[in-house]
Amino acid sequence: MSTVVKHRNMSDEMLIRSAQTGDSSAMGALLERHYDRIRAVCCRIAGDTRDGEDATQDALLRIVSNLHAFDQRSSFSTWAYRIATNSALDELRRRQRRPVSVDPNSSPSHEDTAPGLSEQIDPLTSMEIERIADQMLMSDAINELSEDHRCVVILRDVAGLEYSEVAAALNIPEGTVKSRLARARQDLIVRIRNSEGVSQRPKDSHG
Repeated sequence: MSTVVKHRNMSDEMLIRSAQTGDSSAMGALLERHYDRIRAVCCRIAGDTRDGEDATQDALLRIVSNLHAFDQRSSFSTWAYRIATNSALDELRRRQRRPVSVDPNSSPSHEDTAPGLSEQIDPLTSMEIERIADQMLMSDAINELSEDHRCVVILRDVAGLEYSEVAAALNIPEGTVKSRLARARQDLIVRIRNSEGVSQRPKDSHG
């Protein structure tokens, strides 16, 4: 049996134990298994593709560096998403401290805008989110949420964690997760409806 097939058939727990003993191929298989959702969490929270990629790489490095101390009292995904969330929030704060330079002759690049992100991680968007609004509109609305609300929406509706896992990832009570999520979803609906109203408003005619 090839190493790839062997690792594919191993549980997270088995891969973790092998990786903790120095098996680099097991570490690689574990990161590959969870990479897409770790990246989705980072990119959504950071709200910017380039910052999201930086946060993703930071999260992966933190996971590798700290796996030896992971005691499996929570699931690996919960632990990894907590790291991803912290990496993305750190990247957000770094971005807020950067000096802003604007070229008045330049126009925004399509690949630098948040809507392009929804195209890349669309397979991870939950059915509930898809029913609320168009993907580009949802991406914009999520980016406008407060950090607290954005994190619970992303971990619950994008990453698909259970309420208890979101609570563990963010180190807050489960009741707080539910109340924040309810407020965040309501906020999203209001923002989306307002945006749709603006986009559908007929232009003034002069004639």
